[in-house]
Amino acid sequence: MEQNPAFSLQRRAMVEQQLCRRGIRDERVLAAMLKVPRHEFVAPEQRAAAYDDRPLPIGESETISQPYMVASMTAAARILAGDKALEIGAGSGYQAAILAELGASVVTIERNPSLAQCARDRLRRLGYPNVHVVTGDGSEGYPPDAPYNAILVTAGSPRVPPPLLDQLAEGGRLVIPIGDLHQQILQLIFKRGGELARRDLDPCQFVPLVGKQAWPEKIRPN
Repeated sequence: MEQNPAFSLQRRAMVEQQLCRRGIRDERVLAAMLKVPRHEFVAPEQRAAAYDDRPLPIGESETISQPYMVASMTAAARILAGDKALEIGAGSGYQAAILAELGASVVTIERNPSLAQCARDRLRRLGYPNVHVVTGDGSEGYPPDAPYNAILVTAGSPRVPPPLLDQLAEGGRLVIPIGDLHQQILQLIFKRGGELARRDLDPCQFVPLVGKQAWPEKIRPN
């Protein structure tokens, strides 16, 4: 039972006003967004804003994504129960929790060791044993568990990192923001018959994906 019923009401308002009204129709995604306690994935001083229609800082120059963007990316990835999913950019662990609620087995990579440990502890405390948090360079993916049915990248990249395409299963879906440091387009990439098909989705603005296959550390804005 949720200790503060106000959070439950705020979460329902988030789903109805921010997601349904903006075209999110996948009932499973909406149910997952309604269930996962977003306020548990932000700093205590940010809890009053946890269900606002905007990203929030989580420390270490990182953010938890806007609820609509989380729902949009998740719906585009078409997660099925039993899928293997790879998330690049664990952050606070919120997106991974949404994927886990949909029945996926999730590997999520975070380059910042402190954030990775916090996400690991939080997901364990909230009861998500099907999420494995890895510390490392997300732009290189995670070969030990490849291939993946779905890959979600929650940071902006100048291009699609080739290792992620290599680790995408046949029939797999890759969702990634592509662009410069200030503005990106969310892309959906399908792998069919060994060929790739791409579709542009929403304009977006994410923190940069830093790594060997993306932006170098020195270019990261303050």
